[in-house]
Amino acid sequence: MMMNIPLTVPAMLEHAEKYFSHKEINSRTATSFYNLTYAGLANDTRRLSSALTKIGLRKGDRIGTFAWNHHRHLTAYFGIPGMGGVLHTINIRLSAEHISYIINHAEDKVLFIDAELVPIIEKIQHELKTVQAYIIMTDDNTLPETTLHNVYHYEKLLWEGDENFDFVKDIDENDPAGMCFTSATTGNPKGVFYSHRGIVLHSMSLGLADSAAISESDVMMPVVPMFHVNAWGLPFASVWFGAAQVLPGPMPTPAVLAEMIENHRVTLTAGVPTIWIALLKELENGSYDTSSLRAILCGGSAAPKSMIQTFEKKYNIPFLHAYGMTETSPLVTVSRLKKHQKSYSEEARLDFRSKQGYVVPGVEMKVIGKDGEVKWDGKEMGELLLRGNWVADEYYKDDRTKEAFRDGWLHTGDVVTVDPEGNIKIMDRTKDLIKSGGEWISSVDLENALMAHEAVFEATVIAVPHSEWQERPLACVVLKDGMRDKVTKEELLDFLRPQFVKWWLPDDIVFLEEIPKTSVGKFLKRALRDQLKDYLQTTSK
Repeated sequence: MMMNIPLTVPAMLEHAEKYFSHKEINSRTATSFYNLTYAGLANDTRRLSSALTKIGLRKGDRIGTFAWNHHRHLTAYFGIPGMGGVLHTINIRLSAEHISYIINHAEDKVLFIDAELVPIIEKIQHELKTVQAYIIMTDDNTLPETTLHNVYHYEKLLWEGDENFDFVKDIDENDPAGMCFTSATTGNPKGVFYSHRGIVLHSMSLGLADSAAISESDVMMPVVPMFHVNAWGLPFASVWFGAAQVLPGPMPTPAVLAEMIENHRVTLTAGVPTIWIALLKELENGSYDTSSLRAILCGGSAAPKSMIQTFEKKYNIPFLHAYGMTETSPLVTVSRLKKHQKSYSEEARLDFRSKQGYVVPGVEMKVIGKDGEVKWDGKEMGELLLRGNWVADEYYKDDRTKEAFRDGWLHTGDVVTVDPEGNIKIMDRTKDLIKSGGEWISSVDLENALMAHEAVFEATVIAVPHSEWQERPLACVVLKDGMRDKVTKEELLDFLRPQFVKWWLPDDIVFLEEIPKTSVGKFLKRALRDQLKDYLQTTSK
């Protein structure tokens, strides 16, 4: 038999503190830049864990973070699990309604908030049922004026903590250490718990040579937000393996990212395709040294072949296409060439690299079509099913668990093909969702809102290809009799604006005489796309 040593998040930080104490974290905040070593991170983390226990938090309490990518957020990543709490990263880009729902459903006791994001929480504070205190993270020595009650200054709270605090030891590796919610594809967001064990094993997978291959020699810059699936688990893995980190802070522009890559000699960075489309434009217009980059890790939606090719041929930056989801921590696949494929033609290699790749060790998949498991021929389509050591087995207090988790498998809702090498290629969603800039937009929610307008008879929303955001929503509307000359698309957009965040709004509204339907009366979006083929080709250019 082997020793049974629990896999825990605090142990990951302790390893970094012992062996990589001098390694640096370069952090950009709203008004400044900070430099912190892993020794300093461990010190701050112990102080934070201590301070949280002093204000009454206990093992199992959910503690929310509402923040960008910076060193204070990274400290919370380890300080919250370090005292036995559950790190709940909250997507700041969701609507106020969904943010309120997430906080209440998770039953967060305390919220960490970036100072510039405080107004968002102030507007919904009266709806928050379980929050007892707020910790504001600011560069200023004093707290900003706020209507929030029971507010702490992060740095002052940190200073009151004990730098010799012992991380909680009575942790079962299957206890929850983190929590994230999906991006509200349809209905309310769905909550997923991540165990200590799951986070550790997921981090280990990010260090595999045929995965992201994160190591001590890396300088990691996660552009994917720390509020989105824990920045794909990269902060945890980077600390454990002793990789230096560059945290780009609030709303980093392409110029900021390019400068940080050059100035800090970043070796590995990660984000959604829209980030890299914008960065390409910046690289073409400016003069930056990106020679330190050994790879870009890209996920969230399909990366265009032309973008992959430009990065690799023009800038000599390898491009790693990956796939995952909130329910899978998120890493599932990475598109890497196998040894024998490296001798293939350039076009063949690019074809493989543009797919989502094959599953990493620790995850299993099967793809089910109408007649059972599909052939691995790259043509037959089916729904992707997953299971593994860092894959969730239920949603938190949500009836939708029954639909997504069946017979020991996660039914992803993604329709894929599988080629003979085992590479998956995402073809569509089982539900018509729109992915814009790495975030989901619910077509159903937009449709229901449009049909609430007194002049609208029918409405449906489809995805339109977009050169920058990958996809954008297009609304198709049938007006009631006699209303054609009385209602404009601008009026309908004005009707939607108070109900949705800006990036959810349709880019355009097309008025139709009728919307094609299935035999049971559902909108037939495939036929609608065919009907609007000329329009779609024009707008996607």
